[in-house]
Amino acid sequence: MTDTKLKQRTGASGDRLRVRLRERLLEAGLELFGLYGYAHTSVEALCEEAGVAEAVFREEYESPEGLLIALHNRVSTNGMRAAENVQLAVDIDTCTAPVRVRRLFDAYVDAVTRDPREARVAFVEVLGVSRAVDEHCRRWREAWVEFYTAATARAVGRGEAVNTDHRADVIVMVNTIHELMAHHSRRPRRARPQDVSGELTHLALTLLTTE
Repeated sequence: MTDTKLKQRTGASGDRLRVRLRERLLEAGLELFGLYGYAHTSVEALCEEAGVAEAVFREEYESPEGLLIALHNRVSTNGMRAAENVQLAVDIDTCTAPVRVRRLFDAYVDAVTRDPREARVAFVEVLGVSRAVDEHCRRWREAWVEFYTAATARAVGRGEAVNTDHRADVIVMVNTIHELMAHHSRRPRRARPQDVSGELTHLALTLLTTE
């Protein structure tokens, strides 16, 4: 029975099948976009890698652009969850500001660079693809701005940061984080996660303590 016919099943079994097909396509996109680049990957290649019919691909993601957005969303969500978990740690309020910031970036960098293919997709392959992808990335940058603005406000409350409106600083920081991550993701020799985290920590602490 073909994937197209299998997808016509209803109920829980049909839902589970659909999840499996989507995961196969996501893994195919990660492999091909992450190794060869978005611009050099066709729908035919994605379907062959995933072992699905083109009709299935079109129904699930419509286009390579839709698959790219889904992959970016998955990597970004992993990064956000890692950062949020640090903020929720029971001992986080007893840490010094440098330790707290370093822990946050250690968790974030580990989450988004654990698989080099994910880092390339999330920070390099999404650049300049289309207005739809640009808009998707813009919404994620806005989410990060809100996250870091809230974290900065808590730092101000603790007396660890200059008591001023840091939103403009946070916007600069978020954009710089993405530029740095793109830079390191392009490098032929992979940077050590702790070195990347160290750069981001230095940037954040500099912005927090500058009048």
